[in-house]
Amino acid sequence: MIYSIQSEFLEVSIQQKGIELSSIKNKQTGTEYMWQADPVFWTGQAPVLFPIIGSLKDQKMMINGTEYQIPKHGIVRHSTKPSVLNQTDSSITFRLKWDEETLAVFPFRFLIDVTFTLNGKQLDVSHTIQNLEEKVMPYNLGGHPAFNCPINPGEQYSDHYLEFEHTEHSESWLIDEHGLLTDESIPMLENSNILRLQSNMYDRDALIFKNLESNHVTLKNDSLGSILRVDFHEFPYLGIWAKPGAPFVCIEPWHGITDHQQTNGKFSNKEKLRLLEPGTQESLSYQITILD
Repeated sequence: MIYSIQSEFLEVSIQQKGIELSSIKNKQTGTEYMWQADPVFWTGQAPVLFPIIGSLKDQKMMINGTEYQIPKHGIVRHSTKPSVLNQTDSSITFRLKWDEETLAVFPFRFLIDVTFTLNGKQLDVSHTIQNLEEKVMPYNLGGHPAFNCPINPGEQYSDHYLEFEHTEHSESWLIDEHGLLTDESIPMLENSNILRLQSNMYDRDALIFKNLESNHVTLKNDSLGSILRVDFHEFPYLGIWAKPGAPFVCIEPWHGITDHQQTNGKFSNKEKLRLLEPGTQESLSYQITILD
């Protein structure tokens, strides 16, 4: 089932399965900004990453002495169980609730509500996590929106670049062939706020930035100028990814990261883990703003 919301400028669609953002379309020009899941490259569009980001070492983790296996990027992205809590013309909230199936891979009773709110040309994507346990619940959370790049026919991938809010001095941390984080990094933003897009830049998987000064990044085209901006001030890490040679770019706000190749497998040791107190809730959001 696909649900839509709209403003005077944009129409936005979200799939109930996986609570996955699937379309941001300009109502006047018909321009589609979201990647449309061509299976030749990648069938995803904007998975919700919870309660892990990326892969687990040996596909398993230990929580309180018990081993669990959970799919890459967690339990929301392929779930058919989200329900719609409420909807208006410009906003919709989906909920995924714990059940016996989720407890088998993540032993915590939780609620995750994802609210999409459209205001003019800005889409706010807010995630509210509730801990229904009588113990602290650890988790990671991330976004994975994929945007068409190029946007228009006849353009090249290399005609595009990402402009960061501030001049950066930041390396990109490398991932091994198993999708695990290494201690290696390569220079990526050296006294610059410009990252030019090249189809071979993802040969070692995602670009991973941990120490950015910027809170937003803008996708731009050499001739068209600004296309869209992603604001991620509540997320400390940022991933940039595409399938090599694919006509899209993912701009991914992360609170957490894939397992390190040297991890001991304890979930409590995961990087940038959030710890939610019993019976409490908290929200993290990012924003997508169309600029052209």
